[in-house]
Amino acid sequence: MKRLGIGLVGSGFMGRSHAHAFRAAPGVFDLPMTPVLELLADVNAEAAAKAAAGLGFARSTGDWRELIADPAVDLVDITTPNTLHLPIALAAIEAGKPVYCEKPLAPNAADAKRMADAAERKGVKTAVGFNYLKNPMVALAREIVESGEIGEVVSFRGIHAEDYMTDPMAPYTWRLDKKGGHGVVADLGSHIISIARMVVGPIESLVGQIKTVTDRRPLAGSSEMKPVEVDDEARALVQFAGGATGSIEASWVKAGRKMTLAFEVTGSKGTIEVDHERLNELKLYTTGQPKGREGFKTILAGPDHSFYKEFVPAPGHQLGFNDIKTIEVMALVRSLAGGGPKFLPDFREAWEIQRVVDGIVLSANEKRWIDVTEV
Repeated sequence: MKRLGIGLVGSGFMGRSHAHAFRAAPGVFDLPMTPVLELLADVNAEAAAKAAAGLGFARSTGDWRELIADPAVDLVDITTPNTLHLPIALAAIEAGKPVYCEKPLAPNAADAKRMADAAERKGVKTAVGFNYLKNPMVALAREIVESGEIGEVVSFRGIHAEDYMTDPMAPYTWRLDKKGGHGVVADLGSHIISIARMVVGPIESLVGQIKTVTDRRPLAGSSEMKPVEVDDEARALVQFAGGATGSIEASWVKAGRKMTLAFEVTGSKGTIEVDHERLNELKLYTTGQPKGREGFKTILAGPDHSFYKEFVPAPGHQLGFNDIKTIEVMALVRSLAGGGPKFLPDFREAWEIQRVVDGIVLSANEKRWIDVTEV
């Protein structure tokens, strides 16, 4: 079987998740190519060697340029901070190598478009790691909407809330660096925007609000305080191209919320609810139920839903975060081999998502409704 040499740039939280998924995917799915953990690049040679040993990569380097040039690397996988996505991706595209990049694709929509345009000019395949789109329950939500089971979509309500920046003394990190783009509206907001677009469709116009809750944070290991110039909370009212209206919210200072990536789609004949704190469930309400027996029913993920049975044959036994990333890797490998559908979201779709992110910030700063085409 043909090998697919993986070159991973970055070994943090998402780098580890990608490595786990590349190891797991061939054992779960029938793949047309075998991923091989070939080369890992990190901030320096020592960090790279340590990460490579821990994650099972054959070799390591302290220079991502060496990784791109290496003939054994067939796929460049980018899990670095956002500021590095553009130069690494453009270099990989110039070398003619497919690119798999974590979200958000770039610090801003202009850079994301530049990356998408470059890939399309070179005919290079791309993928962006919005892994929650691969949750079987999100796929089921889209299937229900497209089937007309809940009628014409009236509204969408979505939120991605966590609490990892709630403590005002939590140290300053790269996520707060304005050079890397916006704050929570990009980091978490991009996830709920991606789901809104997948389940309901393109967002046409919006009005946004952003807020910095903690405006100074300590540098790690120091008493020095550094100003924070990005948002801690963001929300928007949105108008979808198909006529539905909705709201989107993102926060990384919601005390007690660990993974509230939740959405509700209301149609003329019913409603869907999904919350990733219970990612193996979908709640469905349909009109016309007998009086006194009306209510939501809970559908548990099971082998009748997409890509569940490959992990476990029994319903209600639960998939997890890394399983969803493994589904994403499976879809990517099949797409690269030409034996499966085009991988989405690619760089072009990630640019569309980033336009909404930038649009929320633009609207908040200018205090007006905007059309997304302005971005």
